[in-house]
Amino acid sequence: NPHTTALVMIEFQNEFVTEGGKLHDAVKGVMEETGMLQKAVEVCEFARTKGMKVIHAPISFQKDMTDNPNKGLGILKGCADSELFVTETWNSEICDAMKPAAGDLVMTGKRGLDAFPGTDLEELLVKNQITTVVLGGFLTNCCVESTMRSAYEKGFNVVTLTDCCAATSSEGHSAATAGTFGMFSQPMTKEEFVAKF
Repeated sequence: NPHTTALVMIEFQNEFVTEGGKLHDAVKGVMEETGMLQKAVEVCEFARTKGMKVIHAPISFQKDMTDNPNKGLGILKGCADSELFVTETWNSEICDAMKPAAGDLVMTGKRGLDAFPGTDLEELLVKNQITTVVLGGFLTNCCVESTMRSAYEKGFNVVTLTDCCAATSSEGHSAATAGTFGMFSQPMTKEEFVAKF
């Protein structure tokens, strides 16, 4: 049912998507392999015409990183050390191709990898009577995967758009799309998703 379906598009921000973003070179290879940016634009356009909600899920941090929940370890340490996704900078802005359209929602409060903790995502989903969550974005095996697992645990019907995601390596991307995605979602391509309506 399109009216109970929402696309949650994770971190389509300049830091990843656009030349000059600090992480662009790391994801550019997989972005090109999957054609994910153009497919994400197209699937959002399709979703809007069918009456689905499109929810944008950006991440951002204060420049001093005091709101980073785990700045001493792992990928969030990388965000802190490299001053990534600093709020109110070009780097943290949603890229031009995926700028929110009329009727889209932009969730707030994302400081970690999973789009649920400390954000208004669940509130937006419940308020809009959403039962199916459709995921795409960055990184396939990090924020997309974390959000997929939480959405699944919370009882949502979860769809992952395998060719609307990108990671820092083909191996990492494939390990998620061909491995964990099938345990916690219905993985499908953009075209397979569109064909269902």
